[in-house]
Amino acid sequence: MKFKRINKVCEGKYITRYNIDYETEIGSQKTYEMISRSNDLDTFEKLHETRPDAVIMIIHNETGDKLLLNREFRMAVGEWVYNFPAGLIDEGENERDAAKRELYEETGLTLESVSEVWKESYSAIGFSNEKGVVIVGTASGSIRPSDSDMEEIAAAWYTKQDVRKLLENSRFAARTQAYCALWSKNKEEECELDH
Repeated sequence: MKFKRINKVCEGKYITRYNIDYETEIGSQKTYEMISRSNDLDTFEKLHETRPDAVIMIIHNETGDKLLLNREFRMAVGEWVYNFPAGLIDEGENERDAAKRELYEETGLTLESVSEVWKESYSAIGFSNEKGVVIVGTASGSIRPSDSDMEEIAAAWYTKQDVRKLLENSRFAARTQAYCALWSKNKEEECELDH
């Protein structure tokens, strides 16, 4: 595909809609609709060289036997979904500071340690250039409701057995579901797969 141009269609408070024109290898013209957190995309470079928009937190308790998940009402789908704590990175904020702030705002927990910071990845490549950075770490403290009256979030710690039950009957964000499926495998299943 050869990039031709990008045109702003509609600018909202948090998301801007664009049309991107491409030319295929055989010369056909294709217009692709997408959304972005950025409201000033006008070149190919700006399309993919933006700073990360969000942090996603994979948080375990200090003994590593529980995983923190948010059960949250997501307005775009109109239902409760299991997801990792996550949030937008504020202007001038780095990923670790954003993770610390967002974790506290959504759950009341304190980020104790960060063991990994993953390379940024795309959140929804089918329709957006939004990028997030995954922070893996541990947290402590007491869970409390989100401090925002605009979010409905119920955070809790889950064991591997708890997570396996949730995976059978509950809706998840895709990245959260994938990690939970791998994390929740018990030792017997892992041994069976090795043989």
